[in-house]
Amino acid sequence: MKKIIILTLFVFVSISSIQGQVDVVGGMGISFVASPSLNDYLNYNISSSDELGTFNTTAEFYAEIDYTVSPKFQIGFEYVYAIYGYSTTLAIYSYELDYNHLKPSILGYYVVNGEGYKFKFGGGIGLRTVELTESINTTDEGAQKFTANGFGILGRVQGHTTLGGKLYVNIGSTIRYDAPGVPENGDNKFQTPTNEDINLNSFSVSVDIGISYFF
Repeated sequence: MKKIIILTLFVFVSISSIQGQVDVVGGMGISFVASPSLNDYLNYNISSSDELGTFNTTAEFYAEIDYTVSPKFQIGFEYVYAIYGYSTTLAIYSYELDYNHLKPSILGYYVVNGEGYKFKFGGGIGLRTVELTESINTTDEGAQKFTANGFGILGRVQGHTTLGGKLYVNIGSTIRYDAPGVPENGDNKFQTPTNEDINLNSFSVSVDIGISYFF
């Protein structure tokens, strides 16, 4: 995964040294995520007085680099890191579940330029990797760790407004469908007490804000 990311960044930097404009974008945001299989597991198999709703929030951090192919079109690469955590404590036990969701994607944008602003409309596809940790009445050393790998697609609207020179502030919204599948740990799968697989497939809508620099 790291080799793919480094190679992609190298290609974009090499292209930008020849001609054209490169946009470097970074920031953070909040994502509203619907993950039915995981929600059902937490609501019906982990005793808690606080039932999860359909959508739950995750924090996400993103970095993106886009290359201008023509005045109206850009291609790009992004790397998103999302964090989710759930915990509950009752009289007989304590429970914690955390996961890190890595979302690299190849992007394509239709671009509208103006004096001091830029709007991008597009989407993309990429690999999805989840690292999940579950702890039930145990320390970090005794927690169960699982990983899952799959794919994801996205659609996005992103706006950039100048702060001065080549520096811009960006605000965007993204719709995603991610399908990393069922996390595994060797021969063991992430399952309910009745041995039903729990997948981490999800639909999400995010709102992000950050800084852009146009070379």
